[in-house]
Amino acid sequence: MDISVAVEVSTGHAGGVLEGDADIARIAALFADPARVRVLLALDDGRSLAASVLAGEAGLSAQGVSAHLAKLRDAGLVTAEKSGRHRFYRLAGGAPELLETLARHAPARPVSSLKEGTRAEALRSARTCYDHLAGRLGVAVTAALLEHRALVTVDGEPTTRRRAGDRISAPLKDHPYDLGPRAPEVFTALGVDLAAARASRRPLLRFCLDWSEQRHHLAGALGAALTDRFLSAGWLRRRTTGHRAVHLTDEGRSGLQSVLGIGG
Repeated sequence: MDISVAVEVSTGHAGGVLEGDADIARIAALFADPARVRVLLALDDGRSLAASVLAGEAGLSAQGVSAHLAKLRDAGLVTAEKSGRHRFYRLAGGAPELLETLARHAPARPVSSLKEGTRAEALRSARTCYDHLAGRLGVAVTAALLEHRALVTVDGEPTTRRRAGDRISAPLKDHPYDLGPRAPEVFTALGVDLAAARASRRPLLRFCLDWSEQRHHLAGALGAALTDRFLSAGWLRRRTTGHRAVHLTDEGRSGLQSVLGIGG
């Protein structure tokens, strides 16, 4: 036999099934579709996203993103986790490493439209979740409150990262936080009346698992009071009527840098 054209086979683990060389062409074909690659890139930072969110970030219809996700799941590149009525998708196995390798050999893609991804990016950057702050900015503010001892954790985990049992994109039924020793000082510096927030009929402290960042952000009466203060002080500005995205102003960036050491 001509060994230059011989196909090496080995016995598989399931009753003597023969396996040939890696089917590189099958995987490579999945990356030949730009829309499918956009779906993978939207998940490349470790987030778990619902199909509807992926559709927005990848610029696809709900039907289109579902078809791509089915192929990616069959290939083992993404996995799904059910949370409530929704199913959330994330990269699986060696997909992150594979994307990184391909990116090193790929030329930069020119932006063809100013509208590309702007709405999705705005929502991910800073938005309201009901009446409190979410997105990258909401998560950063919550983490800074923890760092400045305005909040403390009571479960031994000193970060805002997702805990076991936390449902994706949902309020936490039980949360591991309490007010810290510097809460009065820090919230006063931010312009928040802590006593008034305490007097609310709502729970003072509630937290959500942020769908875009997969970390906790502050909700409850205190989260609402903080967001109201940021809006009334001009630190935040709503981008458009009816849009949940908010914009951190120069005043807000300066104020957050001064009090919490963050600039958005």
